[in-house]
Order: sequence, then C-alpha cells, then structure tokens
Amino acid sequence: MNKHTDCVVIGGGPAGMVAGLLLARAGIAVTVLEKHADFLRDFRGDTVHPSTMTLLDELGLGEKFHALPHSEIGFVGFPTPDGKTLRVADFSELRVPHPYLAMVPQADFLGLLADAAAEEPTFTLRRNTEVTGLIREHGRVVGVRHRDREGRTGQVRADLVIAADGRWSLARRESGLKLKEYSAPFDAWWFRLPRHEGELEGRLAPRMRNRGFAAPLPRKGYFQIAFLGPKGKDLRAEGIEQFRTSVAEILPELADRVLGIETTDDVKFLDVKVNSLRKWHCDGLLCIGDAAHAMSPVGGIGVNLAVQDAVAVAALLAGPLRLGRPTEAQLAKVRRRRATPTAAVQVAQRVMHKVIMAPVMAGKRNGPPASMVWLFGRFPLLPKALARLLGVGVRPERVPDFARRATEPAKS
Repeated sequence: MNKHTDCVVIGGGPAGMVAGLLLARAGIAVTVLEKHADFLRDFRGDTVHPSTMTLLDELGLGEKFHALPHSEIGFVGFPTPDGKTLRVADFSELRVPHPYLAMVPQADFLGLLADAAAEEPTFTLRRNTEVTGLIREHGRVVGVRHRDREGRTGQVRADLVIAADGRWSLARRESGLKLKEYSAPFDAWWFRLPRHEGELEGRLAPRMRNRGFAAPLPRKGYFQIAFLGPKGKDLRAEGIEQFRTSVAEILPELADRVLGIETTDDVKFLDVKVNSLRKWHCDGLLCIGDAAHAMSPVGGIGVNLAVQDAVAVAALLAGPLRLGRPTEAQLAKVRRRRATPTAAVQVAQRVMHKVIMAPVMAGKRNGPPASMVWLFGRFPLLPKALARLLGVGVRPERVPDFARRATEPAKS
C-alpha cells in the first residue's frame, strides 16, 4: 500500500509516540510505523522521571498515568561499609509536582500514549510494519519503504521522516549521518527476581562486588535487576549456575531467590552504547531519541531525553509542517535546542563511568571511591543537584499550547 502523509515516524517507542501525539494535536497528518504487533518487550526502559510526569500533566494524561501500576523511587543511595547509605541523588528534595522516579512498565506507558493519540483524527498507528529503507529523490528523503508480517510491501511518502527507531536505527544508517562514539566499560544484563511487599520501598540501592554491579529496581511484585558486567564479557557463557552465584554474591539479601532465574533465556542482554550524532538531520529526515544519541543505563535517563526531544520537535516543526516541507535550517533547530541537555547528561554519565564503573569492572573497587563519599557527605546539596540534572534536566521542555489539555494534574 502506498500513501502520502505530512509526517511519518519510524518507531513506536517513547520518542515516536510522543512526537506522533503532539504533531497530531497540531492538526498534522502523522503516521507512526511500529514493526511489532504490540508494545510488550522485555526490559525496555521503564523509568519515568519528574520532567516527563510534568509533561504528562500538561498533556492531560497525568491522572491516567498515575492510575497505571507503578512504584516510586525517592532517592538513589549506595550502601557504605559502616552500614549507612550514601545518598547520591535525592529526588524527594526537588520542588516539582512529582518529586520521585516512577517505575512503570513501558508497554503501559506507550499504550497510554497510543490511546490518547488515537483520539486525534490525523493520527495513524500501523503495527506489524517494519521500515526497510528510505526513499530518496534528488538527494532528499521523501518517504520510507516498509514490509508487514505477511511480507506485503509498500511505501509511505511524507514531507518529513522522523527516525525514532532506536540505537540501531536503520534510517540513521541509510542516511549516512555520522556518530561520535564514547567508550562504556560495561554491558547490561536484565532479569527479574521476586520481591516481598515493602522491600527496598522508595529507594534504589545499587551494589558492587567482584567486577559486577547490580541495581535492583523495585517493581510491583518483583525486582527488575540491572546487572552490569565488564564490556564484551558474556556473563551467561559459564552457565546458569555460575550466573546465579554471581548474582547472590552481589545481592546477598536476594540469594534465596536466584532460582527464579531458571535458564539463561531469562537473562536479556544490552550492548551498552554511548554516542551522539554530529548532525541530527539530512534533507527530509530528522533523528531523535536513541537514534540521535544512545544513552548509558546509568541514571535511567534515556526515555526522558527521548520524550524531551519529541516535545521540541512538535514545538519547532508543527508550524513548518503545516506549510509543507520543513527546510534543513528548520530541522537543524531541533539539535541546537536539545544538544546541550543531551551533552550535559552524557558528560555526567561518562564521569560516573570513569569514577565508579570502570574501577569496579576492573576489580579495583567494591564501592564508591572514598573521595566521592567525602564529597557527598561534605556538601549536602550535591544529591539534590544530581537529582535535578537527571530528573528535570538542563532545559526541560514544555508542551506547546496547541497540545495541552485542561485537566487537573494527578496528586502524588
């Protein structure tokens, strides 16, 4: 099937769905192409930060969001040898409507956005539709080719193609846009373990030991474990028994539950990348979210930066799209607006990689460095400052007036 639309969005993740919703509320004809049949994917980023919850309030979706099953994290802290907790990011001290991190299954979050977007007459979501290539004419991207699960092929032509197809973006690869890569000393492994009622309620308490790092994220009825190991080392290669032993050594309080990891198939791998495009666009194409800048899982900030990108897209490009094809100069404004917030978070992540993660992965340390313990103990405003960088950002976006809905914010 061939068609034409004002804007086609590749990928139904947070960036793609928010961009589609906001542009549709501006009256733009927008089609989101999602290659899967649903939003159910194991261990996608499920951390929603205060800035995103504020945006949801402005969209009129705050009450529905907070009705979703979720848990709340008020602070992040490392256990110290004296039995205390070193708070490194304290979201509870932020003066924002929702001073915490919300742990929400991303499938539920995306479903909420999809339902809201479906109310807009100019919005179309096409599932089971995988983009297979870009269409170019006279050096300009003018649409995409796609294929459904039955093998039927087609095209969607558009005045603008938005690539929100993640860190392995096909559209970015075909565009020829150049990435700047930063080193990451670890990869991530995700799995679930049972959680007792009230266990680690309201906090994230990472552990470090024996060249490993584990962060048990409290969810309703279970922990979602982020288990980090040295870059390039397959932690599953030695078998499930050794993997369970490694988990029990780092998280001894959960040692009685490691049999919940039945096979290595229960452990999902993430090849950690930190990178950024030098230029986010070419004529007719704009990359946002992980397609423009893959983030480290440290801080769980990727979803929220992607959402912020999408809001900036709507604010800057809804007007040009109403008039036809946005110019390259207009597309370049999105990167100029979002480059500093993105770089600030990546710099903070890279510092944490160097100061905390790299020594742990090398077996040189089993906890935060003494200088960090002293610094955060000496300057009590640092946990709030880091929480503000991660939870609110350097330049938080606001939903444009055309996309706002007049409903009361959800009560925390």
